[in-house]
Amino acid sequence: MQNISEVTEFILVGLTDAPELQIPLCIIFTFIYLTTLIGNLGMIGLILLDSRLHTPMYFFLSNLSLVDCVYASAVTPKVIEGFLTENNIISYNACATQMFFFIAFVITESFLLVSMAFDRHAAVCKPLHYSTTMTTTICTLLIAGSYIIGFLQSSIHVAFTFHLSFCHSNRVNHFFCDIPPLLELSCSSIYTNEIVLFILAGLNVALSVLVILNSYILIFVAIMRMRSADGQKKAISTCASHLTTVSIFYGTIIFMYLQPSSTHSMDTDKVASVFYTMIIPMLNPIVYSLRNTEVKNAFKKVTGKVLFSLGLV
Repeated sequence: MQNISEVTEFILVGLTDAPELQIPLCIIFTFIYLTTLIGNLGMIGLILLDSRLHTPMYFFLSNLSLVDCVYASAVTPKVIEGFLTENNIISYNACATQMFFFIAFVITESFLLVSMAFDRHAAVCKPLHYSTTMTTTICTLLIAGSYIIGFLQSSIHVAFTFHLSFCHSNRVNHFFCDIPPLLELSCSSIYTNEIVLFILAGLNVALSVLVILNSYILIFVAIMRMRSADGQKKAISTCASHLTTVSIFYGTIIFMYLQPSSTHSMDTDKVASVFYTMIIPMLNPIVYSLRNTEVKNAFKKVTGKVLFSLGLV
């Protein structure tokens, strides 16, 4: 069937119509976005500059930071533009592009978190075999696989969504082009789309959570068997940041995409969406830096070198 949509552009309703909130929200989201860019790009730079961080764990973390930067950038600048210029119009193709990159990198992040759980399992449960288990080839394959799955599934979602006809309205009750609010606008049957969304999102979450839970159960058992209190503390420290990120990320995704459309409240979804489109990408580098001694030491070392080169110390 051909796409018979007459819509050439969409109007993003945004977070709120209250004029008194536009400037404060613009300032808050600009601060969040800048913090996200500085934190994640800083993390990538730190990992590149410090040879002690050239390990599988930080290889995954640098890719996680890159993914956070990209999918935050797919959404947040358009939101800020809407607050500044009150221009909430997005073209049909730009809407599809925004959805594609957002979904692709969110799914990629999901599988990167799985890869990081596998890495932590290997480090805690099989430390003597860690270097032979987490080889450069294995790490590269895990990361490449995460990106391939992300882009493939995103292509499927975008193709199914923009194959629909949008002839009722072009007002998207959201602040970016996401699947649920676009499905609400369609005058075509969305039954197949809902099934595809539920199956793919369900499989992603189920497989990811099962692998991560299994990894952490084995990690917990291994920690309980450790005789050294220092060893237990170190093992818990290396896993705490990742477990925090996993809990926040998957909790929000399950809330957003694995409920029937009849139970969706777009106002509630908007608040949840702010959390995983803007807050989580900002929090990740903070969580990993605050709870990680190696990152703190690397930051002090790089900062010291920079200050010394500038003649400030």
